[in-house]
Amino acid sequence: MPHDLNSDPEPTADLLEALIPILHRIHVERTLSPGKVGILRHVAENGRASTAELAVKVQVSPQAISLAARELEALRLVERIPDEMDRRRSWIHPTEAGRLKLAEETRTGRAWLYGVIRERLTPEERQTLASAIPVLRKLTAGTASETLSAAASTPAPEPTPAAPSEEPHD
Repeated sequence: MPHDLNSDPEPTADLLEALIPILHRIHVERTLSPGKVGILRHVAENGRASTAELAVKVQVSPQAISLAARELEALRLVERIPDEMDRRRSWIHPTEAGRLKLAEETRTGRAWLYGVIRERLTPEERQTLASAIPVLRKLTAGTASETLSAAASTPAPEPTPAAPSEEPHD
């Protein structure tokens, strides 16, 4: 019998237990950390951002953003450009290589998910999953970009004792 989400807190835990390993696996497939992907995604979507703005959006300290931005800059995925009005401030801009890397990282995570859905789910299960997507989107309606940035900056979760037998092995 399905859980009643109105009276039983367990489905909430079950939902998290189902989603966290999926997100973890997507992050494992990528070559950049979730935080760096979040930074790249934000500057690619907005054209530029300050360290303070990124800290708020990605929900980490300005110091962590500065360190990640320096690492991304060393990889030539972003560049810092001084503000024309306030020379103490600089803007983090994506480079063309950064946009390409973001696209690659996105494709990599999606390719794994696409493959596992095709391999492990029946057509009926794929339809059930597809019909759940609008419901899941309602959970973050109005906060989607903040939620995506936060998710991108979340460290990979530690596996629970039951997780190793459930996680796919490649």
